[in-house]
Amino acid sequence: MKTFGPTKLDATIIPKIARQWGTPVYLHDQAYIENSCEQLLNMPNAYGLHVRYAMKANSDRTVLRVVTNKGLDLDCSSLEEAARAFAAGIPYSRMMLTTQEVASGEERAELEEMIKAGLKYNVCSMTQFQLIADFAKKNNIDLSIRVHPGAAGGGESQTRDTGSEYSCFGVHLNDVPTVKALADQQGLRFTQVHVHIGSGGDPEKWRENIDRELGFVRTYFPDATTVSFGGGLKVARMAGEKQADIASLGTYAKQRIQEFKEATGRELQMEIEPGTFVVANSGHIITRIIDKKLTNEMNFLIVDGGMELLTRPLLYGSEHPIAIVRQDGTLLSSEYDGTPAAGLKSFGIVGRCCESGDSVRLDGDGNIVPVQIVEPEIGDYVVIGGTGAYSESMSPENYNSHRKPPAVMKTRSGELVLIRKKQVREQLVQNELDVKL
Repeated sequence: MKTFGPTKLDATIIPKIARQWGTPVYLHDQAYIENSCEQLLNMPNAYGLHVRYAMKANSDRTVLRVVTNKGLDLDCSSLEEAARAFAAGIPYSRMMLTTQEVASGEERAELEEMIKAGLKYNVCSMTQFQLIADFAKKNNIDLSIRVHPGAAGGGESQTRDTGSEYSCFGVHLNDVPTVKALADQQGLRFTQVHVHIGSGGDPEKWRENIDRELGFVRTYFPDATTVSFGGGLKVARMAGEKQADIASLGTYAKQRIQEFKEATGRELQMEIEPGTFVVANSGHIITRIIDKKLTNEMNFLIVDGGMELLTRPLLYGSEHPIAIVRQDGTLLSSEYDGTPAAGLKSFGIVGRCCESGDSVRLDGDGNIVPVQIVEPEIGDYVVIGGTGAYSESMSPENYNSHRKPPAVMKTRSGELVLIRKKQVREQLVQNELDVKL
């Protein structure tokens, strides 16, 4: 299975999975994930490369174990993510916490224990620094700092742009001198500097970020030994989309870091923190067609899983490739690789949620966009590709009280293994209290 671009779907296994575990169901591919990890670890670099997986992309414990077994460490966006990874058997020494949270009370005590166990703390605000400084000084702990560069255009959309003045992630560049002066007063060192400008944006913006970040590392951070350029490497989900050339980006970073060494005498290790690149195209959602409807304007297919499994079309207008598979495993049509190119009909593909935006494809105004497919029958399967990242981990799976579906992993040997059971009905209400009013 190729690492770059949409994966070619093995339609023959779709009915088998549906019969054994029902639909809807998530499907992941171990070989794809491992191959993605290898591509990243082989990225050109000057004086060493450290790759962290942004676990918010997909936090399933089996996925985390596959990724970390290949040599990637983790970037966590919350204390809960760090605790979840630890419960999966991954030590805190392999994690960095980059979060908007300001821990207090029990959470603060838990954070301190994590840091003592090796968790790298990435300071993301003036408040976070002020609250962690005494603890870090007392325990002789070096810190990382996330810098907000005040530079727009790093994301594929405004909602994924984390470097603009309308985004609040990190210590703004204007405040860096103040934070650095406070750190100097207490004898604290920032040994890592981190900037993440967004997800899925123009690779040229990634190059600009490298130059910008190395500039303020040189100006403000003499103790830095690691420079993190973040993640956000663009992935081609749809056939015809252009994926980020990580070899080219790595070569550019390598050159700039070498020039930094020539100018300053300092060798910097490069760090990146991709999430989507690792898992997006490893994933598929298998749904079953449960109904067909017709209005004056559009033909509709209703499937048994939609926005509660994949919210990216509604949130971002994102496109995912669609494949139509017969109940006997015959592939009718596929946007993964353009099969076939003739005999197609327009269908709006929608889920079962009581929302007009519950569709696999929407335009910028939230209108349903029909998909060109070979017409299927009720009971056939609609498979949605490119769903290994930001599907399970961010979707409102219990909306309309739908239960979170199971997840299956296709192992490197081709075996199909259940990695998460379907949520049972009792779990929907297990934390609700039977209050008599």
